[in-house]
Amino acid sequence: MNDSLLETARAWVDDDPDPVTRGELQAVIATAELGDDSAQVDLADRFRGLLQFGTAGLRGQVGAGPNRMNRAVVIRAAAGLAAFLTEELGDAPARVAIGYDARHGSEQFARDTAAVMTAAGHEALLLPRLLPTPVLAYATRVLDADAGVMVTASHNPPQDNGYKVYLGGRVVTDSGQGAQIVPPYDARIAARIAAVESVESVERAVAGWTVLGEDVVDDYVAAAAAVVPADESDARANLRIVLTPLHGVGAQTVERALTAAGFTDLHTVPEQAQPDPDFPTVSFPNPEEKGAIDLSLALAESVDADVVIANDPDTDRAAVATVIDGRWTMLHGDVVGSLLGERVASRGGHPEGSLLANSVVSSQQLAAIAAAHGLGYRHTLTGFKWISREQGLVYGYEEALGYCVAPDMVRDKDGISAAVTMADYVAELKAHGRTLADAIDDLARAYGVYLTRQVSARFADVALIGETMDRLLSAPPASLGGSDVVATDDMGEGFQGLPPTTGLHLATASGARVIIRPSGTEPKVKAYLEVIEPLGADGDVRAARERATAAMDALDSDVHAALGL
Repeated sequence: MNDSLLETARAWVDDDPDPVTRGELQAVIATAELGDDSAQVDLADRFRGLLQFGTAGLRGQVGAGPNRMNRAVVIRAAAGLAAFLTEELGDAPARVAIGYDARHGSEQFARDTAAVMTAAGHEALLLPRLLPTPVLAYATRVLDADAGVMVTASHNPPQDNGYKVYLGGRVVTDSGQGAQIVPPYDARIAARIAAVESVESVERAVAGWTVLGEDVVDDYVAAAAAVVPADESDARANLRIVLTPLHGVGAQTVERALTAAGFTDLHTVPEQAQPDPDFPTVSFPNPEEKGAIDLSLALAESVDADVVIANDPDTDRAAVATVIDGRWTMLHGDVVGSLLGERVASRGGHPEGSLLANSVVSSQQLAAIAAAHGLGYRHTLTGFKWISREQGLVYGYEEALGYCVAPDMVRDKDGISAAVTMADYVAELKAHGRTLADAIDDLARAYGVYLTRQVSARFADVALIGETMDRLLSAPPASLGGSDVVATDDMGEGFQGLPPTTGLHLATASGARVIIRPSGTEPKVKAYLEVIEPLGADGDVRAARERATAAMDALDSDVHAALGL
């Protein structure tokens, strides 16, 4: 057993303010000292370094040790952020909005953050209770906060938690005001965190922060309802919607926003309605994962619903399901993204310089939609921290179920305002005897069939992620889906005007596109596939979709082989 590691672990125990994680780590140390191999491996992993703070903030497994999410790590992170704000603003106290969801430890982590900020001389504003991430993002903007902190791991597994940071107020004053951090802010905050000598050295107040009232939640609900125009008809009241928060914190806020907008026939999945950090009815609390919305689809079938809307646990994402060819089907994020993009773009009245934006791995159809409506278009690096700060943005999305339909309200993805916008779209279609399936066909007629798919390779050993990317970058495939690869781009050298990022872009002679990149939040390498199929002279949508599906299947097979799956 490494004596240095044991000494470091014991020092961490002495500095840990939480008796639960102190006891947990003491037990691991004792077992490791007895020669237990698994305990020694566990201990080494817990001390593989301090949980890294980056552009996703912090995210990791809840537990004891520096490479876990716990009070000691959070207090250090809060101290680093407080020091950064002091550096930015000098003697002027920063205003910091703080929110939290229902995951294990979230409320305590939020209160620790408020205690650190208050002791550092900053003004800490704590949301009144566990609430969705979009409420915190909204509060950061409307309260003119210099920073916002949301304690959440979004759609990660139950054992995880995280720490998401927004900057605004006097710190970021351009179009990124109120958005998540990007470089160089992340590195500067990380450096301040690394400079924290110990938890014991961090002052924490026992009082002095402000717990906000319900008015900030009420204002958010009103703003979310107002993303669609008032409607005096019965169209919204006649729409039957099935909802699920997947055991997250969104049920009440989503229902309130929809009701305020005029949707009253709401059916929330009862087994998933209450917040539960263990997520007992799903194996993975992400609407994209297989089986996650099965209860929603069953309820929709039983109540004869018109649409299903599923939110992830912190409610910044939204999934949509509808009946296609007689079967309930969850729509791909790119399909929903294009539908909402068409909806926002077609409203008209956008100021000069307005644009649509999505991440580079999302469908190229949004560019065609923007052009058809005389709007600008941008693609960005992956993540809403990039999408939401585009100057002139009126709508943005990423294929991972994230949609921003009201950038002036929330500079982030927002599953609640997106739900209201989608419900309004479906209600209008229903009032004219049409469905979302019809609207999808309309997109195909206007722009052709854009078919996207994702292939993921999950790794138990994260070192294999880098090895896989290195292999593909050094020896990319010469053909994909039966078509020659005609463009190979190392995105680390920059790609189509984007900053360098780890990734490989491949384009084929047939017009197909593949982008392969490591995930920013999970131990995965992800491949994003897209096939574009024109309708042809006959205008037959079904035939074009069948051709696109066949081309995608061939592409998918070759990408699986390239990833070693």
